[in-house]
Amino acid sequence: MLQAGNICSADLPQSLSAQYAATRALTCDLLAQLSEADACVQSMDDASPAKWHAGHTTWFWETFLLRDHLPGYRRFDETFAYLFNSYYEAEGERLLRSRRGLLSRPSLARILAWRSAVDDAMRGLLDDPQHADLIALGIAHEQQHIELLLTDIKHAFFSNPSGPAMWESETSSASTLRPLDWTPHPGGIATIGHQGDGFAFDNEGPAHRSLLEPFALADRLITNREWEAFMADGGYCNPALWLSDGRGWVKEHQIAAPLYWREDQQFTHCGWQQRDPDAPLTHISFFEADAFASWAAAQWQGARLPTEFEWEAAARAHNADPAAGNQLDSAAPPLPQGEQALFGDCWQFTRSAYLPFPRFRPAAGAVGEYNGKFMAGQWVLKGASCATVRASSRASYRNFFYPHQRWQFTGLRLAKDL
Repeated sequence: MLQAGNICSADLPQSLSAQYAATRALTCDLLAQLSEADACVQSMDDASPAKWHAGHTTWFWETFLLRDHLPGYRRFDETFAYLFNSYYEAEGERLLRSRRGLLSRPSLARILAWRSAVDDAMRGLLDDPQHADLIALGIAHEQQHIELLLTDIKHAFFSNPSGPAMWESETSSASTLRPLDWTPHPGGIATIGHQGDGFAFDNEGPAHRSLLEPFALADRLITNREWEAFMADGGYCNPALWLSDGRGWVKEHQIAAPLYWREDQQFTHCGWQQRDPDAPLTHISFFEADAFASWAAAQWQGARLPTEFEWEAAARAHNADPAAGNQLDSAAPPLPQGEQALFGDCWQFTRSAYLPFPRFRPAAGAVGEYNGKFMAGQWVLKGASCATVRASSRASYRNFFYPHQRWQFTGLRLAKDL
């Protein structure tokens, strides 16, 4: 059966000021593990340098809170508005994403000084109820960038021929592997989307009804050992298992294994490590997840990827705690461990396209660009990963990536019809 775990959301900081302080401190704690050179590296267009993440999250507070709501506030540096805007068209011109790795200046020290100045200025706004919604959005935004900082620097270190480590080697053994079992759900009409009080992104609503046929959700994630069986059975070579675009991607890029694999090793934030066969599989694309599910249909009698609606309905039916499982609590290496929880270890692919819910309308103003304009050609993932700041996810949370992307901690949990 699906288990909720033993960490309760109520044990986590509740006030916005406490969440703000903890989130800002965690970003800086992660940066402290890096050199100035480390913080400048951009290893691919999908990734950004660590110090750009530090700057962009500070730009968010300065642009959407301090500039508009703190009388007399003056920007720390006028050039930063251009350098650290991401994709907000309403905020004007910006540095192309592919050129962020050219930012040898400003130095990391100057960005940290900017962060400190913004934190000082924010003290005048944190306890003002009229800004609570925007502050909650800014905290969630920075928590997302903490995860991106970790996954981007992992790809950068992997791309370095010497395979450097961000942390000293840390041994982590997965939970004892259990045979895969299934948790049934009767189907019916489920209410999907954010419900009740508390923060949620605009793309998580409005809540609406979804008709589900009876189904079952696997009680654990797919492991490295099971992926190795897929590979040994010619999974990457069998065109019958792959979507057409996926097959083309495999052939064009000569894909033969998950990202960060070589022989019996796996690249981690602690450098190259012996791969634990019973740890949850991570760093796969939607194309790979879908092909595995096609292969698994024979292994587990009709197995497939779940829809995002099935996943969310199962999470609600079993009161799965979003703060449970293996998630990020401090500046420590994120490593999948296979804990018995629905949340944590890795983001789980669904077979649902990232589309607006019925009656969805993006928020007014520049912050409305946050999610809605990306609703094309991407796929929804549910849960949380070992690099997700604990309690920043929810049953209704909709992560999304393009089908070829796999540098995030992405894995899968199977479903099947009943």
